[in-house]
Amino acid sequence: MNDGMMMTALKNLLFMKRQTEDIPILYEKKALMPLPDGTCTFCRSCADACRTEAISISDAAWMIDLGRCIFCRRCSEVCENGSIKLVNAPDYVLNREDLIFRSGESTEREKGMISEDKRAVFGRSIDMRKVDTGSCNACEIELNSLFNPFYDIERFGLKLVASPRHADVLLVTGPLTDNMKEAFGSVIETTPDPKVIIASGTCAISGGLFSGGETSGGIDGSADVDIFIPGCPPAPDTVTRALLSALGLTGRR
Repeated sequence: MNDGMMMTALKNLLFMKRQTEDIPILYEKKALMPLPDGTCTFCRSCADACRTEAISISDAAWMIDLGRCIFCRRCSEVCENGSIKLVNAPDYVLNREDLIFRSGESTEREKGMISEDKRAVFGRSIDMRKVDTGSCNACEIELNSLFNPFYDIERFGLKLVASPRHADVLLVTGPLTDNMKEAFGSVIETTPDPKVIIASGTCAISGGLFSGGETSGGIDGSADVDIFIPGCPPAPDTVTRALLSALGLTGRR
């Protein structure tokens, strides 16, 4: 190695510079959700097989609540007619009602952003506090990957903080167990306004498989949720796209 190459290597090390063009900015892998085609006979086999009661059928109308779906695909497996197809699911929505889909309707959802007032306050640097309200830790395993060298979400200005007092965003996982209600309320009060609350994963949205137990069935209703990210658990690809788009960080380097 000559002197010029040595100096370049030292500068890159000191200033943490690297060739970001070799690392994808947005990842294309999408979660797949079930939706019937025109051959559906409304036999209810899919609804009966759904363990979270995400699918409902009435008056020849098929409906799925993606906020309750755990993406197990059991509904498509038990459909004798093969009517249940797997299509791309939205990465996130800003309104809980947008997670409800009916047969024959489009699965496209507008990629909206949080309010401009909040985005103006946050700027280019956003501090996140991870809040586990009783999850099985599947979501935590996926979220940990956001900060590894491959996804490296910190390069977009998103970083974790140790205290809600320093947080702009609360990234919540878990069905909000009864034992966590008081603690979660304290976290919300401690986090300064304006804050963004994200329900990440089916449990945080509706309770998922834990709904009906000693839980509140998700944080919606216990907190003013700004962003809903469906999945069980949501993959790092999905969370990355959701955060960058909803927080208005898409395209920043």
